Amino acid sequence: MDLLDRIETQLISNRLPLVAVTVAAVPFANTPVVLTLHWHGFVETRLADVTDANVVAYQAVPSSALQLNDRWDGLSQLENDVLDVAWELGSWDLARIEALPFVRPGASEQESLECMGAFGSLPLAIDGQPPIVAEVPDSDDLIEAASRTGYVQWLFRPVRGGVWADVAADDVTLQEGGYRNPPCPVVASPTRFPRTRRPRRVVYQLGRCPRLMR
Repeated sequence: MDLLDRIETQLISNRLPLVAVTVAAVPFANTPVVLTLHWHGFVETRLADVTDANVVAYQAVPSSALQLNDRWDGLSQLENDVLDVAWELGSWDLARIEALPFVRPGASEQESLECMGAFGSLPLAIDGQPPIVAEVPDSDDLIEAASRTGYVQWLFRPVRGGVWADVAADDVTLQEGGYRNPPCPVVASPTRFPRTRRPRRVVYQLGRCPRLMR
């Protein structure tokens, strides 16, 4: 699964820096995976549809969700792919969230909204605009599966192509330009699916700052 090519293609197309990247999957091999790119940028709202009209508001650029149909055999394989991309794009860390199914006694509405957002189908609007522009034709089926079995979501914040260059200035693992050379030295750890009984967050440390290690 060539996540890096997909992300770089979107960076070239949108010409905006990234705040974060998320990848979501249900725990069944060879099911579609959803890649979501969270952009840093604003769209101007004007009084009239002309260039010199007064700007009356700014709207955040919506995130972009893409469905990937590449084959994968297990969550560890998929996680290693995400680790490789987070490493090469200079992310300080990678977080894995193991989410419970939201169709269960005691589940909150927030859990269902987070699941829908992870798979590109958030039923909300901000100033009348959707927060996610999605090309995820199987989102309904993925959300249905996740509602019964749970799902995994990975999140990282790229330095290369992102807004984090100043924050990551002390990271001694980065090359000039905010990237790292492969391979990633960190390997995936097993998830608790299907025996998970509570939400779980696992964080892989990728960057290194001597000042913080003293």
